Amino acid sequence: MQIATWNINSLTVRLPQVLDWLAANPQVDALGLQELKLVDEKFPHEAFGELGYQAVSFGQKTYNGVAIVSRLPLGEVVRNIPGHGDEQARIIAATLQAPGGPLRLVNAYFVNGQAPGSDKFAYKLQWLQALHDWLRGELQQHPRLVLMGDFNVAPEDRDSFDPVGLAGTIHHTDEERAHFGALLELGLSDAFRLFEQPDKSFSWWDYRMLGFQKNRGLRIDHILVSEALRGHVTACHIDRAPRKNKQPSDHTPVVATLAG
Repeated sequence: MQIATWNINSLTVRLPQVLDWLAANPQVDALGLQELKLVDEKFPHEAFGELGYQAVSFGQKTYNGVAIVSRLPLGEVVRNIPGHGDEQARIIAATLQAPGGPLRLVNAYFVNGQAPGSDKFAYKLQWLQALHDWLRGELQQHPRLVLMGDFNVAPEDRDSFDPVGLAGTIHHTDEERAHFGALLELGLSDAFRLFEQPDKSFSWWDYRMLGFQKNRGLRIDHILVSEALRGHVTACHIDRAPRKNKQPSDHTPVVATLAG
């Protein structure tokens, strides 16, 4: 099976692109979407249903919003981090009835954080800690777990087009990278880094200054798999093609292939 993550930066604007991508990639069984920027009442269930997908969403007007689109039955849906008071729609989790057994899929739109030292950065660090604490329990209940989404963290220098010039800036701080490392210490593995990958592999590029054309990007979209799934991951890649669309999202899909 294949699972994918994609920050679509407005589903209202880019629904045709998502549908076209799914039609061109029928092997994708589940897709996590971030930054829907629409309320649940406006989620296009019918359009996805015509392609054979069901969906669960957690929307918010104008900002944020996450969804899981799946060919497989979905259950045990959770929206946001239980017990963590947050008005932002950033987390949706569901259990997929996968061929190899139930698979817990956690789709997240991590806090951007704006800039180190800001109130939004403090919120990001608090949110990351709450996510970590909740996932510890989720992994105990669901050994076959995937955490994916737009993490807004470039975990290593090789995940940034300018690691020296951008050192200490948002997405590159020691604090953010430490939280990413703490997720790995729970027993999660970065699916992309399980394989040899081309240098300067990024999933996000700024719209400005010919960011994509010059490959001035960051790898901030990730798929992390639990120990029980690590041995089943046979491939993981970044699909750059949708970034070449007319009016694209500034992110592009990341896709992992699992055997069972």
